Amino acid sequence: MDADVRSSRSLQMMAWFFTGLFVVGNFSSLVGAWTGPIMGAWLVGTQKPRWGLLWLVAIGFVPTVLFGWRKIPLTGAIPALEYLGWTLLLTVLSVLPFTFHRLISPRLPGLLDTLPLPLATVAIPSLAWALHIDTGARRGLLSFCTAWFAATLVGLWNRESRAASYLLGAGILAVTGFNLLRYFGGITIAEPRSLVAFLAPVCIGLSLLLTAWALLHPLPQRRWATRIETVALLRSPFSGATLNVVNEAGHEALVSTTGECFPVHNGIPTFVKPEDLTGDNGKYNQLYEVIGGFYDDIQRVFCALKGFDRDAHFRSYMSKLEVKPGDSVLETSVGTGLNYKYLPRGVKLAGLDLSQEMLANCQGNLRRWNLEADLYLGNAETLPFADESFDVVFHVGGINFFNDRAKAIAEMIRVAKPGSLLLISDETEKHVKEIYERGPGGHLYRDRKQPVSAPIDLIPAEMQEVHLEQLRFGDTYALTFRKPSAVGPTATDESKTGDLKMPWPIDPALK
Repeated sequence: MDADVRSSRSLQMMAWFFTGLFVVGNFSSLVGAWTGPIMGAWLVGTQKPRWGLLWLVAIGFVPTVLFGWRKIPLTGAIPALEYLGWTLLLTVLSVLPFTFHRLISPRLPGLLDTLPLPLATVAIPSLAWALHIDTGARRGLLSFCTAWFAATLVGLWNRESRAASYLLGAGILAVTGFNLLRYFGGITIAEPRSLVAFLAPVCIGLSLLLTAWALLHPLPQRRWATRIETVALLRSPFSGATLNVVNEAGHEALVSTTGECFPVHNGIPTFVKPEDLTGDNGKYNQLYEVIGGFYDDIQRVFCALKGFDRDAHFRSYMSKLEVKPGDSVLETSVGTGLNYKYLPRGVKLAGLDLSQEMLANCQGNLRRWNLEADLYLGNAETLPFADESFDVVFHVGGINFFNDRAKAIAEMIRVAKPGSLLLISDETEKHVKEIYERGPGGHLYRDRKQPVSAPIDLIPAEMQEVHLEQLRFGDTYALTFRKPSAVGPTATDESKTGDLKMPWPIDPALK
């Protein structure tokens, strides 16, 4: 039975309250002292380290100059440049703890991954002070606790732990109470110099120890030389030739019997050629390369502000799959791997996507969820697998804007084993018009040649149990069909239509 996705008014009100709190933090230093570190830790975690650093520097430097322009010396060019230079340096020093956290945290086990931010928040200003760079003040225990709270909250948010909601609620009450006492009670926190003097070297030492640990324990990568059974199923998507693993100067690559070479970057084989990134594939891939880091969070916040149960939505289509322990499962356009959480444990996961940024975030999610999957950078229209390789094949999101939808569907059918039930799910034209066209990057979706529709007309006639329905969330559809167990007489269009079940009226765009 399909999950009934309903709106939760309490969830919606809570989401709007917390969103409003972060907005207030931009204008109130009392609230911003707590919400700022949370936003910094979250933002830097969604970006590659260098881009996260640049974003935070820009966010800190530009407003400081715009709102504090009266402090800029007007006596000459040199004093003005000197003032701007020092302002930029102090901004960089203030955001370096977040970059340190971004680099070190993913390499640490368990809750230790929350320590880099608070340690660096104290250590870096202390080192700057020792070099006679005035950062305003040496950071003490309150700064440490504030940063640790931010890192812990963001870590639980990324793990999608229910404890995050309780911690957030308790933290908000504590922050609110603390700020009210400071504002109305006139209470000030003056930390003893001895405490600050003791805390600084401890934080510097522990920061160095964590750095050494991270250097000695790089992020684990899949070694393809040991995955004999998996490599045996791989084929060149261009020639169909079998592949073998080679290792040159410590870098793995997959080489075909015809001489094609497919490099492996960060444990992910690359099966992309320039032609794959043309047309709609290239246009929308550029979008995913930009939003890949916060794709999951955009979805979570959007659902919360609408009051929708996101888990119920995922289950509404994932429950249609026939997955048994031990099955090999392939998701094309896997994105950040969100659907993997709704599959039973004990299955062999594989995912392919055209966006390198989305796959990088998928790797991060897999580490957080203690899951393993073989990931591939490639085009869903030319899959790098042998015929009949997977027990389950499905696709969620993306097929609306493929260059060749029919070819992508034919490839899903080709690599599925006989008798497999396949799933395709995506948004309707109504959702694209009301959400995508009106949101950031909306220009990419306007002036399309034709409206999006469920690709039921592209399902080959010989497929069985064709079933199309509209889901009760976000104007999306689910299309399932079964690959015949054995080659038999080609089904007629009439028999195919007879298998089509629609339990309730659906959007005309689905037809």
